[in-house]
Order: sequence, then structure tokens, then C-alpha cells
Amino acid sequence: LKQLTKTYEQKRVNQLNTVELDKARRAQKAHNAHNIAREGPVSSCPTKIRKMPPTDFKLFYDRGDLPVAIEYTITGMNIIWKAKLDQLDYHHYLPIFVEGLREKQHPYAFLAREGVNNLLEHGKGRVLPVIPQLILPLHQGLETRDPEVICVILNVIQFLVMSNEYAGPALVPYYRQLLPVLNIFYNHNINSGDQIYYGQRKKQNLGDLIQETLELLEKKGGPDAFLNIKFMIPQYQSCVI
Repeated sequence: LKQLTKTYEQKRVNQLNTVELDKARRAQKAHNAHNIAREGPVSSCPTKIRKMPPTDFKLFYDRGDLPVAIEYTITGMNIIWKAKLDQLDYHHYLPIFVEGLREKQHPYAFLAREGVNNLLEHGKGRVLPVIPQLILPLHQGLETRDPEVICVILNVIQFLVMSNEYAGPALVPYYRQLLPVLNIFYNHNINSGDQIYYGQRKKQNLGDLIQETLELLEKKGGPDAFLNIKFMIPQYQSCVI
């Protein structure tokens, strides 16, 4: 009995140590969010794709800490959840999945994008309190300056705003973190190719998608949305008559 108790206590200590190490590492990543890894001097081209630190999403998935898996079928792939969505801790999992949106390799890209879709679709009132935690991973995704990743992030922002009537106003204070990169690409009609977003195959034009997202933010963001968008993107014209 003493041996079992000792073994259990040791396992518990190891688990707690792992959790604390994860928290410390994530805190350090947040602190160094703007210190983007680069090779050589900083490029003067604002649209050049930038390197970013590895995501926690990839690390946690490889380690088996995320409750998701892929099911391969005749018609394609499906995401399988190993836990009920209404029992998940959104404050823990949703920011991790949103950070994974800048992954481009399989299976991480598919799982992150479909996972965020599922979490937002089923989250209802649990999503709104987590929005402040989503700003950093959304910002990091946009700061990659990668048209494919930016399109993914914009689709998520649109889905987030449409999934909760209070999400639009809740995002207004964070426009300073979310809109600068959109200002850079505002008049860039870069075609990102055929990409799968939320189960639908679309040909995304980055310039058009930015305009569509800004209009949605203005419509759903309340009375302060337009002025805050205009401050960050001077060329933007109101779509509300």
C-alpha cells in the first residue's frame, strides 16, 4: 500500500511539474510574441512571409494532449473528438486551436481549422469570455504575412463575429492588434489558391476577403467600430448607409 501511495504521489508530482513547465513556456512565448525568428537581416518588404515560433498546438498534438484525431473515409477526412465539446475547458483549448491556425502541414492544419470551427459552432456563450485570450494567437497568425494563413484567420474572425452577437463589439478594443497587417494587404489582390475552410472549397482573394471582413466588423461591431477601423485603415470607406 505504501509503495502504491508513493507511486501515485510521484506521478502526481510529475503531472504538476509538466503543467507548470507548459505554463512557464507559454508565458515566455507570449512575452516574446513580437520577437519573430528570422534568418539574416529584417526584410524591408512588408508583405514578405515571416517565420514564427513553433505552435503549442503542434507540440500538444504530437504529445497526445489534445482530444482530437482524424478519421479517414471514402469521401475524405473527418475530425473526431475524444471528449464531448460541452465538457471541454474553452479557456484552455480554444486559444491552443486558434494558435494552430498558422500551421500549414498535415494533419495539424486540418485539425486546427476544423477544430476551431467545431468549438465556435458549439461554444455559444462560452466563447465570449475567451476572446481576450484569442487576440495573441490571431495576431501571430496575421503577422506571418502568409496569404494562406491570413485567409484562414480572416475566415475565423468572420465566423467568430457571426457566432455570437456580442463578439463584434468585444473585438473593437483589439483592432490595434488585428488590423495593421490588413492595412498592408488592403489593396493586394493575392489569390491564395484552392484552400479548404470549414469544409467548403473556395478560391480566396485576399484583398476581397479583407474588405468583406472589415465590412462585417463594422456592421457587427457597434457604434465605435467604423472610427476604429478607419483609424487603422485610412482607405476604408463605410459600408453602412
